[in-house]
Amino acid sequence: YDKYAAKQLGLERQGQVCLMMHSGSRGLGHQVATDALQLMCKAAMTRKNPIHLNDPQLSCAPIHSEEGQLYLRSMAAAANFAWVNRSTITFMARQAFSKVFKQDADDLDMHVVYDISHNTAKLEEHLVDGAVKQLLVHRKGATRAFPPNHPLVASDYQSIGEPVLIGGSMGTCSYVLVGTHTGEKETFSSTCHGAGRVLSRSGSRRKLDYDHVTSELADRGVSMRVASPKLIVEEAPESYKDVTAVVNTCHQAGISSKVVKMRPIAVVKG
Repeated sequence: YDKYAAKQLGLERQGQVCLMMHSGSRGLGHQVATDALQLMCKAAMTRKNPIHLNDPQLSCAPIHSEEGQLYLRSMAAAANFAWVNRSTITFMARQAFSKVFKQDADDLDMHVVYDISHNTAKLEEHLVDGAVKQLLVHRKGATRAFPPNHPLVASDYQSIGEPVLIGGSMGTCSYVLVGTHTGEKETFSSTCHGAGRVLSRSGSRRKLDYDHVTSELADRGVSMRVASPKLIVEEAPESYKDVTAVVNTCHQAGISSKVVKMRPIAVVKG
């Protein structure tokens, strides 16, 4: 879609093989959220003017409160765990390719294009009503996408904007996008980070059949290695919205711009 941006990213050859890793803080992040919700619920009920919540998931706390600061520190620790998790997977993948092809990973051009977290809250500066303000930007089901020439974009990508990694499901394509100036104005430099689910994990296990899913993927030419059969149905293509429609919507809205499209040839589920 964008040859210049693709060249800057090192993704310029048709048929080029790429690895995409999608993992995060896992159980640690879930526990951080669970503990924070309990603390915030308790704090809300013990205030001078108690807040009665219909749903504990709607719990919140002032940023500078004890509960707010504890959550931000815990969230940062979970995010750091996620970075290490992905770095470890990347290291192991490079080692595996080196072993199979009898070449150093660098000689195989296995450089990291980009790594970014999603589902986090970050302190950032944004223009609000004509004034630059520091905001705590919450992104859930979204990822950061700074525009070209933004000071926080890596030097190699200053001319194209921050890379956005959109992982599809096991049987659908994935995309790489970049951030835009429109997104900076309209969405605090945020865009989608995936297609989004239409079936929950438990719903997928109830409604989808393992043999049917594996047969469908085999027909599409997708090879799989999986640690547990239930992971196949949880992540089946039918569990997700149409990733192309979602990406096209973000592209047409101008909040991110398409660069390259990738199709799956092999999937590993841990």
